[in-house]
Amino acid sequence: MKKTLKEQLQRWAEEYHKAAFIKNDPVQFPHRYSRKEDIEICGLLTALLSFGNRKQILKKVDELDGIMQHEPLQYVLSRQWQEDFKSDDMCSFYRMVSYATFRTYFERLYIVYADGKTLEDALLQYKGIPMQKLCAFWEVSDRSPQKKLNMFLRWMVRRNSEVDFGLWLRMDPSQLIIPLDTHVCRMACQLGLIEKETFSLTTAKKITEAMEKVFPGDPCLGDFALFGYGVNHV
Repeated sequence: MKKTLKEQLQRWAEEYHKAAFIKNDPVQFPHRYSRKEDIEICGLLTALLSFGNRKQILKKVDELDGIMQHEPLQYVLSRQWQEDFKSDDMCSFYRMVSYATFRTYFERLYIVYADGKTLEDALLQYKGIPMQKLCAFWEVSDRSPQKKLNMFLRWMVRRNSEVDFGLWLRMDPSQLIIPLDTHVCRMACQLGLIEKETFSLTTAKKITEAMEKVFPGDPCLGDFALFGYGVNHV
C-alpha cells in the first residue's frame, strides 16, 4: 500500500471516528444505556435491523426501543415479547423480517439473560474468532460477510473509542472483520484495495487485511475511514 493512501485513510479515520458520528448512526440507540446487558440487547437488535434506508432504520429502531419501554433487559426477562411478537404473526415488522421471526431473537436472548449471563459470557463457549462465535450462537453461516453481526461486534469489542463501547474485554479487536456494506465496498474498490465490488466474506477479509496494515491491531478503525467518507461523498 502506498504511503499516500495509508495517510489518506488515517486522515479519514481521524475525521469520522468521533462522537459526532453517533447522532446519525444506529449506534445512537445502545448509547442510550449504561448497563452492559441493556447495551448488548439494544445493540444486537439494532444491528439486526440495520439494513435498507437509514432514515427507516432509525425510525424502526426507535419504535422498537419504545416497545421495550426503554428497558431492554427488563423487557427480555418479563417475556412481554411473547405478546408483542406472536409466533404465528407473519406480518412484516421491518421489511422482510416478520413479527414471528423477530420473536425468535427474543427467545434466544431470554435463554441467555434468564440464566444470569451476559451475551459475552454466552459467546465464549464457542470456538473461533468473534464472528464465528456470534454466528454459532445465532445459528447462521460464518461463510458470508454478515455485515450486521460484524457491525455489532465492532460496537462491543473495539476499545478506546468515542463511538464503540469496548465492553467485551475477553475478545480481541484485532480479530474483528470489517462490516461490509455498499459504502465500504465501493470505497475499497475505488481505492484499489479490492478488484471489484463483490459482497462476500473473502472481500470483507481482504479489506480487513488492508486496514490491518494501516491500523495495526485495530483494523475496524478503517470502517470509519471507508464508511464515513463513502456515506458523506455519495
